[in-house]
Amino acid sequence: MRRPLIATGLALALAAAALPARAACDVKGAQIEEGIAAKKELQADANAQTVRDLRTLRDAAIVLETYKFPGECEVLLGIAKSLLANPDKTIVQGGDTDEDEAESLVEARKPKAKAPVDEKTPAAKAPAAKPD
Repeated sequence: MRRPLIATGLALALAAAALPARAACDVKGAQIEEGIAAKKELQADANAQTVRDLRTLRDAAIVLETYKFPGECEVLLGIAKSLLANPDKTIVQGGDTDEDEAESLVEARKPKAKAPVDEKTPAAKAPAAKPD
């Protein structure tokens, strides 16, 4: 009785192993770049930011896929595809044109690494005058 059960389990395991592994998050299959190229609304210079945003979402999905977050990757691709499906709505609801807001976003993107301080030389010390 145990022998047929073991054989059945082994057959199921082999069958599962023989099936091709499905990609957890198919960024290439989402065809974001192809969708951008196909939408004439997105080709206008005025909509360059929308195109950059769509590409940023695609790139973020690639990062999530790389770090093994397939669920989050799929969600992000779903958002990008829904924005791409209706470019007129995306363009209307897109980005803030407030310059102060834009400057604060650019500043927030810059790395905030601390600069090393040389303790031997005080920052306020003026260079010594050369003797004549």
